[in-house]
Amino acid sequence: MNPTTVWIAIGLTVAGCYLVKLLGLLVPAHTLERPLVRRLAALMPVALLAALTAQQTFSAEGALVLDARAAGVGAAAVALVLRAPFLVVVAAAVAVTAGVRALGG
Repeated sequence: MNPTTVWIAIGLTVAGCYLVKLLGLLVPAHTLERPLVRRLAALMPVALLAALTAQQTFSAEGALVLDARAAGVGAAAVALVLRAPFLVVVAAAVAVTAGVRALGG
């Protein structure tokens, strides 16, 4: 890629981020106080994190993949259902993922 193209892309990204932030500041306060908007704002980070986790776990080079990462997420889900503490959930996911990889999966 041409260095000029990279800097143009960086500049456009910076300008776009600034405009999005400016639009957020221009929204009237009474609009942000609506119950629906508050509920959506509370749920949005969870939805984005879930989508990112799913994409990183089940995708490789644009294809659907079920490998050791999926086993780790499954172990974490079981630990969550059993109401394990957060560190136990993470440790279970790490241990299962490492175990499956060690077995050649």
